[in-house]
Amino acid sequence: MKQPSSSLALSGNALALAIANPGSLGTIEAYISAVNRLPVLTAERETELGRRLRDHDDLDAARELVLSHLRLVVSVARQYLGYGLPHADLIQEGNVGLMKAVKRFDPERGVRLVSFAVHWIKAEIHEFIIRNWRMVKVATTKAQRKLFFNLRSMRPDGQTLDPEQVDRIAEELNVRREDVSEMEVRLSGRDLSLEKQDDDEEGYAPISYLSDEGRQEPTRVLDRREHDELQGAGLAHALQALDARSRRIIEARWLQDDGGTTLQELADEFGVSAERIRQIESAALKKMRGALAPA
Repeated sequence: MKQPSSSLALSGNALALAIANPGSLGTIEAYISAVNRLPVLTAERETELGRRLRDHDDLDAARELVLSHLRLVVSVARQYLGYGLPHADLIQEGNVGLMKAVKRFDPERGVRLVSFAVHWIKAEIHEFIIRNWRMVKVATTKAQRKLFFNLRSMRPDGQTLDPEQVDRIAEELNVRREDVSEMEVRLSGRDLSLEKQDDDEEGYAPISYLSDEGRQEPTRVLDRREHDELQGAGLAHALQALDARSRRIIEARWLQDDGGTTLQELADEFGVSAERIRQIESAALKKMRGALAPA
């Protein structure tokens, strides 16, 4: 990127890429180097741009205000690298907060944009971290959020807190000691894969022992109910669809506890060949399947 002079010399496309994707310039280091070369606004210039944006919706003024404060986002995002999330993603979310701050900036309040924007930048980064740090949300209430972003640095050497330290932190952050203890447990935990990883042949994942066969899982209940119905009323209905000889053959072949009657035995009973009994049996089973099929 060519170094800008007194004016902001980024093109519209480069601006969009820089704000939307800090990695668009090749590496995060290249992005940081580029934004650090952008000029800092004087108080007078900042007020002028703020008025143009407020009074005339001047997008060029908004662009200059945003670009001149991208270095602030980089600085704030660096403070949150300890949560294991990519620096570029933190910067990208911070840039969203910066744009929200620029949109709401009032130059007549006598407050520099840098002081006003830092709160919006942190708010967006906080939301991003909470959404993505763990699969399960670890902070939902105001007290939990306060602890989430402060407890890590307040724990001595990352050790487990003793009751005295819990009381001290609770008093300092104006939260309940129970909230401190609960957040300490949440921060000390880690995500665990429910299923075994592909490259872990010896692993024993929670999915192996979390299943409860005795639990009345809805789909199993419905499957069992349907099976019982087919075994009872459904089977009786299907047998009723057969003529007397076919029903006798099916009952003798399939519904006996002693293993069923052979084809030859039934052939001798009805005075026909065993092959004829097999044909009658096959036709009867086909007719029963039709009667048992869902409407």
